[in-house]
Amino acid sequence: MENGVMMQYFEWNLPNDGKLWKQLKEDASHLHEIGVTAVWIPPAYKADEQQDEGYATYDLYDLGEFEQKETVRTKYGTKDELKEMIDELHKNHISVYLDVVLNHKAGDDFNEKFMVVEVDPNNREQALGEPYEIQGWTGYSFHGRKDKYSDFKWHWYHFSGTGFDDAQKRSGIFQIQGEGKAWSNGVDNENGNYDFLLCNDIDLDHPEVVAELNRWENGFLMN
Repeated sequence: MENGVMMQYFEWNLPNDGKLWKQLKEDASHLHEIGVTAVWIPPAYKADEQQDEGYATYDLYDLGEFEQKETVRTKYGTKDELKEMIDELHKNHISVYLDVVLNHKAGDDFNEKFMVVEVDPNNREQALGEPYEIQGWTGYSFHGRKDKYSDFKWHWYHFSGTGFDDAQKRSGIFQIQGEGKAWSNGVDNENGNYDFLLCNDIDLDHPEVVAELNRWENGFLMN
């Protein structure tokens, strides 16, 4: 950083003990003393399971506040602990940068039927056959949150692709069919088009998705 020092305050193999936010709060004054002016923290929202590092995004609005995915806290702690940690860092003139994954969602709540084309994993631009119907885990109701902060529900049409056909119990790369559905442009051309990474690939061209993510960023996250 220009005129400052940023520290990445996490790594992949941290224990699932819910103590990172507390640890960082306690370390805030020391970080200030050694010249750190900003910290980069891991994803703070609810993932598909407590032990996940936060990159298997489930609910962006749940920062360790609701009983979802059999846990209230995330791998790193609760929402209250997160807020206390951020406040302490700010008191010590340290900025906080949150890691966020908006490429895909995981840990879905219910399955749905929809049309797909299976594509070659080594060339996502190459169809392996004709369109057909699958049953995919693409529905998100966030029942533990009960519409607090947002009543938006995710469905198959909010995604570009998915990685599992529950009807046949088979993994693959399934490009979802429908009006305006396509892989994103301008991404890495590894494997033909590397838009799809894993789980349910978010369709960032869908107007409802764009509106919801903007609401999350400009309304909820900024508070």
